Amino acid sequence: MFFEQEENNKIEDLSKVTALLIHAAKIDEKYSDNEEEIIKKTLLEIGAESVNIEKIIKRGKKIEANSNQILDFTKKVKNMTEQNKLKLIESLWKIIYSDKEADMYETSLMRRLAGLLYIDNKVMGDIKEKIKKENS
Repeated sequence: MFFEQEENNKIEDLSKVTALLIHAAKIDEKYSDNEEEIIKKTLLEIGAESVNIEKIIKRGKKIEANSNQILDFTKKVKNMTEQNKLKLIESLWKIIYSDKEADMYETSLMRRLAGLLYIDNKVMGDIKEKIKKENS
């Protein structure tokens, strides 16, 4: 499970993680239904319950719209298990490559996240290449 806590706190924490996913999806100014499906799948994989997905996404969109820096989003991600962090990184790359390309803003975001989340550059690059191949 992603967070061991009461439901409202879990929804709030997942909403902050969702804000990061939404930020990545919107950074190229092309937020698509496909990207939202990736976000929903990711939330289920990291412990969200299907009945709360829409609530979490709605809250995540609000958080993302009212924030001006990724540090707000990464605080909760740092508390995730290593396995869930890597799932999240993989999902971020899936969002970025959902339109078959990564622009300079998207790759810059991922470089910053690697540093903020203490993800090894080789691990980050391996995940990127895996997703890139899957989407080509």
